[in-house]
Amino acid sequence: MSERPILVLDEGTTSTRAMLYAPDGRRLGMAQADLGQYYPQPGWVEHDATEIWEKTLACARDMVALAGGADQVAAIGITNQRETVVAWDRRTGEPLAPAIVWQDRRTAGHCAALREAGEEEAVQRRTGLVLDPYFSATKMRWLLDHAPAVAEAGARLAFGTIESWLMWKLTGGQHVSDASNASRTQLMALDGTDWDIGLCDLFGVPPQALPEIADNIGAFGATQAEWFGQPIAIRGLMGDQQAATIGQACLTPGDAKATLGTGAFVLAHMGGAVPVSRHRLLGTLLCRLPGETSYALEGSLFVAGSLVQWMRDELRLIATAEESEALARSVPDSGGVAMLPALAGLGAPHWCADAKGTIHGLTLGTKRAHIVRAALESLSHQLHDLAGAFAADGMPWRTLCIDGGMSANDWIAQDLADILDLPVDRPADVETTARGAAMLAAVGAGLFPSLAAAAAAMRAERRCFMPALPDDARNERLRRWHALLAFA
Repeated sequence: MSERPILVLDEGTTSTRAMLYAPDGRRLGMAQADLGQYYPQPGWVEHDATEIWEKTLACARDMVALAGGADQVAAIGITNQRETVVAWDRRTGEPLAPAIVWQDRRTAGHCAALREAGEEEAVQRRTGLVLDPYFSATKMRWLLDHAPAVAEAGARLAFGTIESWLMWKLTGGQHVSDASNASRTQLMALDGTDWDIGLCDLFGVPPQALPEIADNIGAFGATQAEWFGQPIAIRGLMGDQQAATIGQACLTPGDAKATLGTGAFVLAHMGGAVPVSRHRLLGTLLCRLPGETSYALEGSLFVAGSLVQWMRDELRLIATAEESEALARSVPDSGGVAMLPALAGLGAPHWCADAKGTIHGLTLGTKRAHIVRAALESLSHQLHDLAGAFAADGMPWRTLCIDGGMSANDWIAQDLADILDLPVDRPADVETTARGAAMLAAVGAGLFPSLAAAAAAMRAERRCFMPALPDDARNERLRRWHALLAFA
């Protein structure tokens, strides 16, 4: 087996990172750069696609240098924030408008109109997804309607999610998406293999502007020599939440993971059966390999780590994200304060695009520690709602595997175990999204014969948190939460 490392490009919502993984799963290095998020109007969230590309390239070059040069890198795996849409010019390779981020809510009216026209049931049956601004299709239509450069591009227009944008730039013009990302656009049927013409017509998106849909492991071409001195093969592509599921080694039906990043996303492996939810969860494609497709049931929360960032940057309640844990521990409870963190609407299972954030129960005795603790508690409350929906859909969680930046907070991990009344399992290296992309690329490069073999070789050590909260305390917390939901 080659000892050359795998280079992972992990394109997140607030930062871009490049990581180097040894075939035994050791992370050899990481370069990271923050990304700007722009809020031109309430509910709008944008990225600069050129900034994404330039910072990704800079981070990747740092890791290639650490590896000893491009010839020392076995392959590249790419994972990315899903649903975010970039429109660019095929001729120049330059963006035609700001990228619309997955958190953006500007197309709520379009989604409501489609819902009122009776389209949601058919869309959900075909795609597994509800009508919500979260997904890519209405973002693409908005750009065609409101960005003159996009509307005027004609045959020069290319639409894509972030992995497509990076592939185009890295390879010098290859327009490709992987099946996991394509399944999040609302333009591909879950049981299909290509763009669905009926869905494209419904949302008003020209299929000729969309990329080719590929498997998650394959020969996706190579980088242009100018970027790293010589070409590097690209062998794995996958959306971030599916990649985290693979990185957690959730490869058996019934396995469930929660990634606590900018948002929080729970995926439960469903095997080869196309998932159908009756409780407002999402069906999504987990992984597509030659002759084999697996699916997942998903619940998405729009605000998790971004709530901590908001308390730090806007409310100035904390100086660092790490301070939130110490403050939560400094008080015995939230002092009666409860928070509904609907800063970007509510995701599953409520799907309320117009919901606004609420803090309830403030008194003259309320300290900032109570507010911070209430904010962290709200994550457990939301995941408890999701657990109920998964159980009602016949997929109860036995153990919840957690990862992502927020999961490094021991207080949060224990609170999840307490409120869910379940074991919560956390790897020593919580960057399982990147690890999953490394596993895909390692299989694609021939380092392992299968994902199961890659998972066995690259799996990190783990710690388990067990529930310890008395039933009456858990029930009181949940009673206050449900009262707040009813108020909202």
